[in-house]
Amino acid sequence: MVANAQESAPPPSIPAGKRGSDMWEFIIRRTLQSIVVLLIVSASCFYLIHEMPGDMWSTIGMTLEQKQLVDARKHALGLDLPFLEQYWAWLKGLRHGALGLDYQMYPISGYIWKYAQNSLILIGTAWLLALMIAFPLAIYNSRRPGGLSDRAAAMLALAGFALPASAAGIWLRQLFAMNLLWLPPSSMHTPGMEGNLPDLLQHMVLPVATLMLGIVAVYLKFIRSSLQEVLPLDYLQTARAKGVPEKRVILVHGLKNAMIPVVTLAAMDLPMLVSGSAIVENVFNWGGLGSLMVYAALSRNHPLLIAVILLVTALVVLFSWIADMIYLLLDPRIRFGRKTG
Repeated sequence: MVANAQESAPPPSIPAGKRGSDMWEFIIRRTLQSIVVLLIVSASCFYLIHEMPGDMWSTIGMTLEQKQLVDARKHALGLDLPFLEQYWAWLKGLRHGALGLDYQMYPISGYIWKYAQNSLILIGTAWLLALMIAFPLAIYNSRRPGGLSDRAAAMLALAGFALPASAAGIWLRQLFAMNLLWLPPSSMHTPGMEGNLPDLLQHMVLPVATLMLGIVAVYLKFIRSSLQEVLPLDYLQTARAKGVPEKRVILVHGLKNAMIPVVTLAAMDLPMLVSGSAIVENVFNWGGLGSLMVYAALSRNHPLLIAVILLVTALVVLFSWIADMIYLLLDPRIRFGRKTG
Protein backbone atom coordinates (compact mmCIF):
# COMPACT_ATOMS: atom_id res chain seq x y z
CA MET A 1 0.00 0.00 0.00
CA VAL A 2 2.89 2.33 0.81
CA ALA A 3 4.57 1.50 -2.49
CA ASN A 4 1.38 2.15 -4.42
CA ALA A 5 0.88 5.47 -2.66
CA GLN A 6 4.43 6.51 -3.52
CA GLU A 7 4.00 5.53 -7.17
CA SER A 8 0.76 7.47 -7.50
CA ALA A 9 1.82 10.49 -5.47
CA PRO A 10 1.89 13.93 -7.09
CA PRO A 11 5.08 14.78 -9.00
CA PRO A 12 7.94 15.99 -6.77
CA SER A 13 9.57 19.34 -7.29
CA ILE A 14 12.96 19.63 -9.00
CA PRO A 15 15.69 22.15 -8.07
CA ALA A 16 15.48 25.16 -10.37
CA GLY A 17 19.19 25.18 -11.24
CA LYS A 18 19.29 21.52 -12.22
CA ARG A 19 16.03 21.85 -14.13
CA GLY A 20 17.34 24.83 -16.11
CA SER A 21 20.56 23.02 -17.02
CA ASP A 22 18.73 19.89 -18.12
CA MET A 23 16.21 21.97 -20.05
CA TRP A 24 18.86 23.58 -22.24
CA GLU A 25 20.56 20.23 -22.76
CA PHE A 26 17.20 18.78 -23.79
CA ILE A 27 16.37 21.65 -26.15
CA ILE A 28 19.72 21.34 -27.93
CA ARG A 29 19.45 17.56 -28.19
CA ARG A 30 15.87 17.61 -29.45
CA THR A 31 16.65 20.39 -31.95
CA LEU A 32 19.55 18.38 -33.38
CA GLN A 33 17.36 15.27 -33.53
CA SER A 34 14.68 17.23 -35.37
CA ILE A 35 17.18 18.51 -37.93
CA VAL A 36 18.49 14.97 -38.51
CA VAL A 37 14.95 13.62 -38.94
CA LEU A 38 14.09 16.33 -41.48
CA LEU A 39 17.30 15.65 -43.42
CA ILE A 40 16.68 11.90 -43.48
CA VAL A 41 13.06 12.28 -44.57
CA SER A 42 13.84 14.88 -47.22
CA ALA A 43 16.78 12.88 -48.61
CA SER A 44 14.76 9.65 -48.66
CA CYS A 45 11.77 11.26 -50.40
CA PHE A 46 14.04 13.12 -52.79
CA TYR A 47 15.87 9.92 -53.71
CA LEU A 48 12.74 7.76 -54.09
CA ILE A 49 10.99 10.34 -56.24
CA HIS A 50 14.19 10.94 -58.22
CA GLU A 51 14.37 7.21 -59.03
CA MET A 52 10.68 6.89 -59.94
CA PRO A 53 10.16 6.12 -63.63
CA GLY A 54 8.50 8.85 -65.64
CA ASP A 55 7.32 12.34 -64.80
CA MET A 56 4.58 14.70 -65.93
CA TRP A 57 6.38 15.13 -69.26
CA SER A 58 5.88 12.02 -71.32
CA THR A 59 7.84 12.24 -74.57
CA ILE A 60 5.89 9.41 -76.17
CA GLY A 61 4.30 10.68 -79.37
CA MET A 62 6.18 14.00 -79.25
CA THR A 63 7.90 15.52 -82.20
CA LEU A 64 11.65 16.13 -82.11
CA GLU A 65 11.07 19.84 -81.47
CA GLN A 66 8.75 19.09 -78.55
CA LYS A 67 11.29 16.69 -77.04
CA GLN A 68 13.95 19.38 -77.31
CA LEU A 69 11.69 21.81 -75.47
CA VAL A 70 11.15 19.23 -72.70
CA ASP A 71 14.91 18.64 -72.43
CA ALA A 72 15.48 22.40 -72.19
CA ARG A 73 12.88 22.68 -69.41
CA LYS A 74 14.52 19.82 -67.47
CA HIS A 75 17.92 21.46 -67.88
CA ALA A 76 16.54 24.77 -66.58
CA LEU A 77 15.19 22.97 -63.51
CA GLY A 78 18.43 21.04 -63.01
CA LEU A 79 16.70 17.69 -63.48
CA ASP A 80 19.50 16.40 -65.69
CA LEU A 81 22.00 16.64 -62.82
CA PRO A 82 23.03 13.66 -60.64
CA PHE A 83 20.94 13.02 -57.53
CA LEU A 84 23.43 14.43 -55.00
CA GLU A 85 23.90 17.65 -56.97
CA GLN A 86 20.13 18.11 -57.26
CA TYR A 87 19.65 17.49 -53.55
CA TRP A 88 22.44 19.84 -52.53
CA ALA A 89 21.08 22.61 -54.76
CA TRP A 90 17.63 22.05 -53.25
CA LEU A 91 19.03 22.27 -49.70
CA LYS A 92 20.84 25.52 -50.50
CA GLY A 93 17.62 27.00 -51.79
CA LEU A 94 15.74 25.76 -48.73
CA ARG A 95 18.20 27.56 -46.48
CA HIS A 96 17.00 30.84 -48.01
CA GLY A 97 13.33 29.88 -47.75
CA ALA A 98 12.99 28.91 -51.42
CA LEU A 99 11.31 25.59 -52.20
CA GLY A 100 12.32 25.66 -55.85
CA LEU A 101 10.21 25.58 -59.00
CA ASP A 102 7.59 23.06 -59.93
CA TYR A 103 7.41 21.47 -63.36
CA GLN A 104 5.32 24.40 -64.61
CA MET A 105 8.18 26.77 -63.65
CA TYR A 106 6.10 28.37 -60.86
CA PRO A 107 7.84 29.16 -57.52
CA ILE A 108 6.52 26.55 -55.09
CA SER A 109 6.87 28.79 -52.04
CA GLY A 110 4.71 31.37 -53.83
CA TYR A 111 1.53 29.32 -53.52
CA ILE A 112 2.16 26.45 -51.10
CA TRP A 113 1.72 28.84 -48.16
CA LYS A 114 -1.72 29.80 -49.44
CA TYR A 115 -2.76 26.14 -49.44
CA ALA A 116 -1.16 25.70 -46.01
CA GLN A 117 -3.18 28.61 -44.60
CA ASN A 118 -6.40 27.13 -46.00
CA SER A 119 -5.62 23.77 -44.37
CA LEU A 120 -4.74 25.35 -41.03
CA ILE A 121 -8.00 27.33 -41.02
CA LEU A 122 -10.02 24.18 -41.65
CA ILE A 123 -8.09 21.74 -39.45
CA GLY A 124 -7.41 24.17 -36.62
CA THR A 125 -11.07 25.14 -36.34
CA ALA A 126 -12.25 21.50 -36.40
CA TRP A 127 -9.58 20.47 -33.87
CA LEU A 128 -10.32 23.25 -31.37
CA LEU A 129 -14.09 22.79 -31.57
CA ALA A 130 -13.68 19.02 -31.17
CA LEU A 131 -11.60 19.53 -28.00
CA MET A 132 -14.19 21.98 -26.64
CA ILE A 133 -16.82 19.26 -27.03
CA ALA A 134 -14.77 16.20 -26.06
CA PHE A 135 -13.16 17.53 -22.85
CA PRO A 136 -16.26 18.55 -20.86
CA LEU A 137 -18.23 15.55 -22.13
CA ALA A 138 -15.44 13.12 -21.18
CA ILE A 139 -15.07 14.71 -17.72
CA TYR A 140 -18.82 14.53 -17.15
CA ASN A 141 -19.00 10.89 -18.27
CA SER A 142 -15.98 9.87 -16.17
CA ARG A 143 -17.92 10.96 -13.06
CA ARG A 144 -21.00 8.99 -14.17
CA PRO A 145 -19.73 5.83 -15.88
CA GLY A 146 -22.47 3.73 -17.41
CA GLY A 147 -24.99 6.58 -17.38
CA LEU A 148 -27.17 7.68 -20.26
CA SER A 149 -24.69 10.33 -21.41
CA ASP A 150 -21.81 7.85 -21.20
CA ARG A 151 -23.63 5.27 -23.31
CA ALA A 152 -24.68 7.90 -25.86
CA ALA A 153 -21.09 9.16 -26.08
CA ALA A 154 -19.85 5.60 -26.61
CA MET A 155 -22.28 5.18 -29.51
CA LEU A 156 -21.16 8.54 -30.94
CA ALA A 157 -17.51 7.49 -30.69
CA LEU A 158 -18.25 4.17 -32.41
CA ALA A 159 -20.09 5.95 -35.22
CA GLY A 160 -17.22 8.41 -35.61
CA PHE A 161 -14.70 5.58 -35.86
CA ALA A 162 -16.78 3.51 -38.28
CA LEU A 163 -18.07 6.21 -40.66
CA PRO A 164 -15.57 7.13 -43.41
CA ALA A 165 -14.94 10.84 -43.80
CA SER A 166 -15.89 10.69 -47.48
CA ALA A 167 -19.28 9.13 -46.72
CA ALA A 168 -19.95 11.58 -43.87
CA GLY A 169 -19.03 14.55 -46.04
CA ILE A 170 -21.17 13.45 -48.96
CA TRP A 171 -24.13 12.74 -46.66
CA LEU A 172 -23.87 16.10 -44.86
CA ARG A 173 -23.53 17.96 -48.14
CA GLN A 174 -26.52 16.17 -49.65
CA LEU A 175 -28.71 16.85 -46.61
CA PHE A 176 -27.84 20.42 -45.66
CA ALA A 177 -26.70 21.86 -49.00
CA MET A 178 -28.67 20.01 -51.66
CA ASN A 179 -31.94 19.10 -49.91
CA LEU A 180 -32.43 21.73 -47.21
CA LEU A 181 -30.43 24.47 -49.01
CA TRP A 182 -29.19 25.78 -45.66
CA LEU A 183 -25.48 25.86 -46.49
CA PRO A 184 -23.24 26.20 -49.56
CA PRO A 185 -22.18 22.82 -50.99
CA SER A 186 -18.48 23.42 -51.72
CA SER A 187 -15.59 25.85 -52.16
CA MET A 188 -14.26 28.42 -49.67
CA HIS A 189 -16.10 31.47 -50.97
CA THR A 190 -19.05 32.46 -53.07
CA PRO A 191 -17.69 33.93 -56.35
CA GLY A 192 -17.17 37.65 -55.89
CA MET A 193 -17.24 37.45 -52.08
CA GLU A 194 -13.61 36.57 -51.37
CA GLY A 195 -12.52 38.05 -48.05
CA ASN A 196 -16.07 38.16 -46.68
CA LEU A 197 -15.89 36.57 -43.21
CA PRO A 198 -19.58 35.58 -42.83
CA ASP A 199 -19.43 33.93 -46.26
CA LEU A 200 -16.26 32.04 -45.29
CA LEU A 201 -17.85 30.85 -42.03
CA GLN A 202 -20.86 29.53 -43.94
CA HIS A 203 -18.62 27.56 -46.28
CA MET A 204 -16.64 26.18 -43.32
CA VAL A 205 -19.59 24.58 -41.53
CA LEU A 206 -19.86 21.35 -43.54
CA PRO A 207 -16.14 20.50 -43.95
CA VAL A 208 -15.44 21.39 -40.30
CA ALA A 209 -18.36 19.24 -39.12
CA THR A 210 -17.12 16.34 -41.26
CA LEU A 211 -13.62 16.52 -39.77
CA MET A 212 -14.98 16.94 -36.25
CA LEU A 213 -16.88 13.64 -36.32
CA GLY A 214 -13.70 11.58 -36.27
CA ILE A 215 -11.75 13.92 -33.98
CA VAL A 216 -14.46 14.07 -31.31
CA ALA A 217 -14.77 10.27 -31.37
CA VAL A 218 -11.02 9.77 -30.79
CA TYR A 219 -10.58 12.38 -28.05
CA LEU A 220 -13.80 11.51 -26.25
CA LYS A 221 -12.77 7.89 -25.88
CA PHE A 222 -9.13 8.68 -25.10
CA ILE A 223 -9.73 11.39 -22.49
CA ARG A 224 -12.40 9.35 -20.71
CA SER A 225 -10.12 6.27 -20.58
CA SER A 226 -7.23 8.35 -19.23
CA LEU A 227 -9.42 9.85 -16.50
CA GLN A 228 -10.77 6.42 -15.55
CA GLU A 229 -7.19 5.23 -14.99
CA VAL A 230 -6.21 8.27 -12.91
CA LEU A 231 -9.26 8.88 -10.71
CA PRO A 232 -8.89 5.72 -8.52
CA LEU A 233 -5.24 6.54 -7.62
CA ASP A 234 -4.40 6.73 -3.93
CA TYR A 235 -3.42 10.39 -3.73
CA LEU A 236 -6.76 11.38 -5.28
CA GLN A 237 -8.59 9.18 -2.78
CA THR A 238 -6.62 10.91 -0.03
CA ALA A 239 -7.67 14.31 -1.38
CA ARG A 240 -11.29 13.20 -1.32
CA ALA A 241 -10.90 11.94 2.26
CA LYS A 242 -9.59 15.38 3.26
CA GLY A 243 -12.77 16.96 1.94
CA VAL A 244 -11.49 18.34 -1.35
CA PRO A 245 -14.50 18.88 -3.64
CA GLU A 246 -14.85 16.26 -6.38
CA LYS A 247 -14.80 18.93 -9.07
CA ARG A 248 -11.42 20.17 -7.83
CA VAL A 249 -10.09 16.62 -7.52
CA ILE A 250 -10.86 15.97 -11.18
CA LEU A 251 -10.01 19.33 -12.74
CA VAL A 252 -6.91 20.24 -10.71
CA HIS A 253 -5.34 16.92 -9.75
CA GLY A 254 -6.79 14.17 -11.94
CA LEU A 255 -6.89 15.98 -15.26
CA LYS A 256 -3.25 17.03 -14.98
CA ASN A 257 -2.02 13.43 -14.92
CA ALA A 258 -4.63 12.25 -17.41
CA MET A 259 -3.42 14.88 -19.87
CA ILE A 260 0.00 13.26 -20.38
CA PRO A 261 -1.12 10.59 -22.92
CA VAL A 262 -3.65 13.03 -24.40
CA VAL A 263 -0.83 15.47 -25.20
CA THR A 264 0.92 12.76 -27.21
CA LEU A 265 -2.24 12.07 -29.18
CA ALA A 266 -2.90 15.76 -29.81
CA ALA A 267 0.67 16.55 -30.85
CA MET A 268 0.83 13.71 -33.37
CA ASP A 269 -2.78 13.89 -34.53
CA LEU A 270 -2.87 17.54 -35.59
CA PRO A 271 -0.21 17.38 -38.34
CA MET A 272 -1.49 13.97 -39.49
CA LEU A 273 -4.86 15.62 -40.11
CA VAL A 274 -3.18 17.59 -42.91
CA SER A 275 -2.80 14.47 -45.04
CA GLY A 276 -5.97 12.91 -43.65
CA SER A 277 -8.00 15.97 -44.62
CA ALA A 278 -7.31 15.37 -48.32
CA ILE A 279 -10.60 13.46 -48.69
CA VAL A 280 -12.65 16.19 -47.00
CA GLU A 281 -10.90 18.91 -49.01
CA ASN A 282 -11.68 17.11 -52.26
CA VAL A 283 -15.32 16.45 -51.29
CA PHE A 284 -15.90 20.13 -50.54
CA ASN A 285 -13.43 21.56 -53.09
CA TRP A 286 -11.41 23.19 -50.29
CA GLY A 287 -7.98 24.14 -51.59
CA GLY A 288 -5.62 22.90 -48.86
CA LEU A 289 -2.41 20.91 -48.45
CA GLY A 290 -4.21 17.57 -48.55
CA SER A 291 -5.75 18.21 -51.96
CA LEU A 292 -2.47 19.77 -53.13
CA MET A 293 -0.61 16.59 -52.16
CA VAL A 294 -3.09 14.47 -54.12
CA TYR A 295 -2.74 16.75 -57.15
CA ALA A 296 1.07 16.67 -57.00
CA ALA A 297 1.12 12.86 -56.75
CA LEU A 298 -1.39 12.27 -59.56
CA SER A 299 0.24 14.79 -61.89
CA ARG A 300 3.75 13.53 -60.98
CA ASN A 301 4.80 17.06 -60.12
CA HIS A 302 7.72 15.78 -58.07
CA PRO A 303 9.21 19.07 -56.76
CA LEU A 304 5.78 20.11 -55.48
CA LEU A 305 5.20 16.69 -53.91
CA ILE A 306 8.55 16.84 -52.09
CA ALA A 307 7.75 20.32 -50.74
CA VAL A 308 4.36 19.24 -49.38
CA ILE A 309 5.81 16.09 -47.77
CA LEU A 310 8.60 18.10 -46.15
CA LEU A 311 6.12 20.65 -44.79
CA VAL A 312 3.93 17.92 -43.26
CA THR A 313 7.04 16.24 -41.79
CA ALA A 314 8.16 19.56 -40.30
CA LEU A 315 4.74 19.92 -38.65
CA VAL A 316 5.03 16.42 -37.15
CA VAL A 317 8.51 17.17 -35.79
CA LEU A 318 7.45 20.57 -34.44
CA PHE A 319 4.40 19.26 -32.61
CA SER A 320 6.39 16.33 -31.25
CA TRP A 321 8.86 18.81 -29.77
CA ILE A 322 6.03 20.89 -28.31
CA ALA A 323 4.55 17.73 -26.76
CA ASP A 324 7.86 16.96 -25.03
CA MET A 325 7.94 20.45 -23.54
CA ILE A 326 4.36 20.17 -22.30
CA TYR A 327 5.28 16.87 -20.61
CA LEU A 328 7.73 18.76 -18.42
CA LEU A 329 4.99 21.12 -17.26
CA LEU A 330 2.54 18.31 -16.54
CA ASP A 331 4.94 15.92 -14.80
CA PRO A 332 8.41 17.08 -13.66
CA ARG A 333 9.43 13.44 -13.10
CA ILE A 334 9.63 13.08 -16.88
CA ARG A 335 12.91 14.87 -17.24
CA PHE A 336 14.33 15.25 -20.69
CA GLY A 337 14.25 11.61 -21.76
CA ARG A 338 14.82 10.01 -18.33
CA LYS A 339 12.86 9.66 -15.09
CA THR A 340 14.10 10.67 -11.71
CA GLY A 341 14.94 7.93 -9.28
